[in-house]
Parts: sequence; structure tokens; C-alpha cells
Amino acid sequence: MLKALVRAQQAAARLQTRERGATAVEYGLMIALIAAVIVGVVFALGGNLNNIFNTVNTKV
Repeated sequence: MLKALVRAQQAAARLQTRERGATAVEYGLMIALIAAVIVGVVFALGGNLNNIFNTVNTKV
């Protein structure tokens, strides 16, 4: 009976570490997606933002 309990605890511990690794990968993918969106927005709006800052700079 004790051996079965120890095996169950070991299996639960292995499963928990696997889930931690999967969670880390999921967070990494979310961060990469957010970074890609930010880069895309900067490239798409970069020229317009430059013009806005230049206009503000000349008026100041």
C-alpha cells in the first residue's frame, strides 16, 4: 500500500513539472506574439509618427 502511495506521489510530481514547462512555453509564445504585433504597428505607423513629431517640433 505504501509503495502505491509513493508511486502516485512521484507520478503527480512528474506531471506537475511537465505542466510548469508547458506553461513557460505558452508564456514565451504569448510574449513573442505581443512583440511581433508591436513591431508590426511600429513599422506600419512609423512614418506617420515621425511626421507628427516633426510637426510638433517645428511648432514648438
